Amino acid sequence: CAAVADYTPDRVSDTKIKKCDGDMCITLRRTRDIAAELGAHKGGRLLVGFALETHDEQAHAEAKLEKKNFDFIVLNSLRDAGAGFRGDTNKVTFIDRTGREELPLLSKREVAERIAERIEKFFAE
Repeated sequence: CAAVADYTPDRVSDTKIKKCDGDMCITLRRTRDIAAELGAHKGGRLLVGFALETHDEQAHAEAKLEKKNFDFIVLNSLRDAGAGFRGDTNKVTFIDRTGREELPLLSKREVAERIAERIEKFFAE
């Protein structure tokens, strides 16, 4: 499992950056795309991706599925009340090359169990 930021600070300070008058700008650079690298050299591994989108959710998730060569992707929704970061529930959609399965609002534990079940099913087939 990896949850890597898309961008990282271009320069890291070895010491505390003291507050001063005015604003500060931090230059960011793209972080290495580990998921894409794994997808390019996948072999027999199962690759599951995760996506959180704020618009055109399905289209972006499907594009990510293809681009990174995932077996399936878990699309997290922020559209529904109770879904997202600030609660104990979430709403996800599983997307693979054969279609999609939208789950109802579930506890995050139940979402994790559904992901595990889907992985088990993949290996059983």
